[in-house]
Amino acid sequence: MSPCVSRATTERRRAPARLPGLGLCLGLLAAAWLPPTVLAYENDPFSNRLVVLADSAPVLNGKVNEAIADVAAHWTGPRSEDRFAKAVYDRIGGHFWVHHLEGWAMKSEQVSKLPTPRRHSFLAQAPFYASRVGALFGACPIFRVGDDLVGTDKLGHFAAQGLKFWRRWKLDGDEAKAARQSAYTERAIFGQMTTGTYSNADLVSNYEGYRFYRSLFEDGVVSGKQAIVRWDGDHWLVQREFDWNDHVNAYWDEGLNIDDYDRPMTRAVRKLWPEFCADWAKDPARYAIPADEDARLSARYSMLELRPRPELRMAAICTPALATP
Repeated sequence: MSPCVSRATTERRRAPARLPGLGLCLGLLAAAWLPPTVLAYENDPFSNRLVVLADSAPVLNGKVNEAIADVAAHWTGPRSEDRFAKAVYDRIGGHFWVHHLEGWAMKSEQVSKLPTPRRHSFLAQAPFYASRVGALFGACPIFRVGDDLVGTDKLGHFAAQGLKFWRRWKLDGDEAKAARQSAYTERAIFGQMTTGTYSNADLVSNYEGYRFYRSLFEDGVVSGKQAIVRWDGDHWLVQREFDWNDHVNAYWDEGLNIDDYDRPMTRAVRKLWPEFCADWAKDPARYAIPADEDARLSARYSMLELRPRPELRMAAICTPALATP
């Protein structure tokens, strides 16, 4: 869905009223089945948002570049972009709910994170029927890349859903078709069906992961930069370093690119988020995207079926509250 679509259209596409019950059942099944390493599904973008964090881009860049260099150094056999991409994914992603780089970032002291215990997030405070799986697992940690706050779950989306997006695109070169499948996963068990949350930021990180896998082999995917690797006779040669800043932007931040919540979760956030208005009043800019950047990012991701919720941004939530005598 285009980010310019009307709210009326968005409402028609939103999950039907019976979905919370189905999501509740699926959430309970997921909780019983998932391994204990699974710590979270969603973000709490507002608790402790004013805490100043160190930029984690350099250390995270190092982990990804180490993975790429390792794949190139141990390459055997003929040239294969599919096999190279899969080998990189095996090192930063993996075949579990919490991916390698994501799990490392959650635990590592090298990644500075907001001091929000997952059981003390607004997701844990919301009624269980509203947040479902979010109530069980709490919120994932949030770190900083450049000027942007990012949930650790986005690392998993970038690595895993990005690879799937790239593979779908390789079948017929149709980004829009690949984006529709990406949006479907966010409507289903990886999103709204089990958590009441359709994460626009998840879709953006999925897409940027796809761009990453393309940028491994193609010049110009990252504007002005050559491909990360090139084939040189009988092996891959790393010719530039990966940088998270080429992919992360304000639309990865769920405190700015607000999730599209279903009705129960919308009621919950409208009740709970006003408690953050005192923080918002101290530094409103920390809770807003400049209008020109918002328009640019909205256009950039127009094919991703984002569902913007500007009425749930903190300025909209808090201004009426502050104006009340």
